[in-house]
Amino acid sequence: MRKLVYYVAVTIDGYIAGPGGEFDFYPQGDEAQAAAYMKAMNTRYPETVPTFARAGVGLTDAPNLRFDTVLMGLGSYRPGLDAGFTSPYAHLRQYVVSTTLAPDTDPAVTVVPGDPLALVRELKKEEGQDIWLCGGGLLAGALLPEIDELIIKSYPVVAGSGIPAFNGAFDPTLFEVTERTSFDNDVAVTWFTRR
Repeated sequence: MRKLVYYVAVTIDGYIAGPGGEFDFYPQGDEAQAAAYMKAMNTRYPETVPTFARAGVGLTDAPNLRFDTVLMGLGSYRPGLDAGFTSPYAHLRQYVVSTTLAPDTDPAVTVVPGDPLALVRELKKEEGQDIWLCGGGLLAGALLPEIDELIIKSYPVVAGSGIPAFNGAFDPTLFEVTERTSFDNDVAVTWFTRR
């Protein structure tokens, strides 16, 4: 069965973005460190690079290795939309959970105004690769019962405030570490599986 995987960058204090949705404060290290980190992550998960940026990082014809579907909240979809990219991941099936986004924003994007849990349960029954939960915190909080794995890119920065990685009801949920890697730019990536 397909898995729902939350693959996201997080600050030391558990935020995925600042209060205004900003994420440009994540430290990347020097040019060589940033390039090595991005190459490693893009090689492993090329499908997580937006379609418009794939050529610039040499991934134009890269196959989808892990995911064939992306699920986003409006906050995760909005930066691309504001930049004029209505179909940010055209190489994936795209779903945006939102009660305010127009359903005809882009024919390649399915707007889901209702229950995201029901959607994920249906998607998991289908054949195919895993489902990438791109964000945000409210959606991750709502989908916590269906999240099978976490891939957390921990950056060495404290935000102090912002959008939490999970924003939902108090629901302690156990995961176990299956892999951990550190990079020279001080980013640590940890893979977790639900216990």
